[in-house]
Amino acid sequence: MLALNLPAFEIKIKDDGAKKSIFDVIRRKYVALTPEEWVRQHFVHYLIEKLGYPQELLANEIEVSLNGTSKRCDTVLFDRELKARMIVEYKAADIAISQKVFDQIMRYNMVLMVDYLVVSNGMEHYCCKMDYAHNSYVFLEAIPSYDKL
Repeated sequence: MLALNLPAFEIKIKDDGAKKSIFDVIRRKYVALTPEEWVRQHFVHYLIEKLGYPQELLANEIEVSLNGTSKRCDTVLFDRELKARMIVEYKAADIAISQKVFDQIMRYNMVLMVDYLVVSNGMEHYCCKMDYAHNSYVFLEAIPSYDKL
């Protein structure tokens, strides 16, 4: 797997010969090690270990229903009242962050109505803060630490 633009962490990988899996600290189980999962695990550890996000308020693969179809948000941050606050969408490191990716996360947000949207391919990370009063958003220079949300 590629080195990412994210801090290193203690990676737990299993290799049964047929496939590799990586331990997901949020779901508390080993999951298939795909290029996107590689990014997710690095990013989740970054949120928890470097930015102070409470592990118990993060959830991976959250299902939302949109126009009669079922979609999955990669990672969602909840507040203590279990209201969604942030959606994070991951792409593999070799996938460019494009308008199509932002369109995807905006569709998820039509359901969850969060305060922050984050997109990362492990190399580039974008965060925007929603402004529902003005029906707009603003890109932030960095992903805020948990205590700054």
